Amino acid sequence: MFEHRHFRLKLSVTSALAGALAAVCGLAGCGGNGSSSGDASASTTTAWVWALPGGFPTPAVPADNPMSAAKVDLGRFLFYDKRLSGNGTQACASCHFQDKAFTDGLAVSRGSTGEFTARNAQALGNVAYSPTLTWANPSLVVLERQMEVPLFGENPVEMGITDRNKAAVLQRFADAALYAPKFAAAYPVDANPVNWGNVINAIATFQRSLISGNSKYDQATSGLAVFSVAEQRGKDLFFGDKAACTQCHQGFNFNDQVIDASSQAVKKPFHNIGLYNIGGSGAYPEPNRGVMELSGLYQDMGAFRAPSLRNVEVTAPYMHDGSVATLEEVLDIIAEGGRNIASGANAGDGRQNPFKSPLARPLALTAQDKADLIAFLKTLTDPDFLGNPLQSDPFKLP
Repeated sequence: MFEHRHFRLKLSVTSALAGALAAVCGLAGCGGNGSSSGDASASTTTAWVWALPGGFPTPAVPADNPMSAAKVDLGRFLFYDKRLSGNGTQACASCHFQDKAFTDGLAVSRGSTGEFTARNAQALGNVAYSPTLTWANPSLVVLERQMEVPLFGENPVEMGITDRNKAAVLQRFADAALYAPKFAAAYPVDANPVNWGNVINAIATFQRSLISGNSKYDQATSGLAVFSVAEQRGKDLFFGDKAACTQCHQGFNFNDQVIDASSQAVKKPFHNIGLYNIGGSGAYPEPNRGVMELSGLYQDMGAFRAPSLRNVEVTAPYMHDGSVATLEEVLDIIAEGGRNIASGANAGDGRQNPFKSPLARPLALTAQDKADLIAFLKTLTDPDFLGNPLQSDPFKLP
C-alpha cells in the first residue's frame, strides 16, 4: 500500500531488487488461486499506446521500465494475487479496491500479519502523474522504489516478504501455469523472468495504466454533459476566490504535485492544514507528524501531501490518518481554517497551530456554499474508472 513511515530493509533480499523495487502493492484479499475467469487471453504482444483523456499530458515513464501491454497484463494479475505476501493471504488489492478508486475505505489499513499501518491508503488513479508517492516522504519519487515499504517493511509488517520467505514466494509464481506465458510475454529476453525485479516492474506498469479522466466534470468540460444548478454554483466556488480550492487542488488532476513526460522543474509542496495542535504546542500525534519525521525540522510538523480530488466521493475516510469521516466534515474543517479537538489525548485547537500553512485560513462559506461544493466534487467521480474490466480483479468470478 502507499507509504507507511517506519520500515527496516534487509538489503540482502537480492541485487535484482535494487533498481526495481516498485509499485504500490497494498495488502491482500482479492483472488489469486491459480485460475482466472478474467481476460487471461488478452493480447500481450502489442506495444503500449496511451489512451489519454483530453488535456492529459503523456505520463513520465522510467527509461528502464517502459510501458508494454504485456507488462500491464502481468502486473494486473500480480496486483490481485494473494500469493504476493509472505503468508499467502493478501495481495496489493486488499488496500486498493477498484470501486473505491483503489483505496480501502478504512481509516488505516491492516497488514498480512494483523498489524495496522499508521496512515490511510491513498488512491491510485493517475498515480503515473505523481512526483511523490506517499503522504509525507518527499524522497520517494518512483513507483519502483516505493514498493520497498509494503513488500519488505518490518514496522509495520504489510506484505511480509523477508529473507526467509522471498524465494518461496517467487516459487509460487514459477509453479503456477497461469504465469509462465505472462512472464515470457512481458520479459521475452529474460532466460529466467520470474524474479523480484520483473514482478515489481510489472506491478508499477499496471499502476501507471490506471488513468481516470471521464467524470461528469470531464464530460461537461468537453460539452458532452451539463452541470446541474448546484454543481455549477459549486464549480464557480471551487475555482473562485471565495473557496480558493485551487490553491492546493488545481490542474487536470486536482492537486498541486504533477509530473509528466515534458516536466522540467517539478514542485513538491506539503501542507499543514491545522488538523491537530496537541496542547497548543503545534504537535501532531505520533507516528503521524508529517514531513518533520524525515527532515527533523519543526516547521515541517503536520505537513502532508494534498491528494488529488478525482473520485474523492468514494475515497472516505479522509486525511492522512483517516480521521475525517465525510466530505461535509472536511469542508467544515477547511472553512474553519483547522480542527478544534476539545478533549482527549489529541486535544488542541488546530486553527491556532503555529506551523499551519498560510493557505489554511478561515473561509466565509455558508451551508449552501458547502452543499454546492460537495455537489461539484461529486462530478469528479469517474464511474468508468471504478468499473473498468481491464483493471478489475481477474480472479473474481462473474
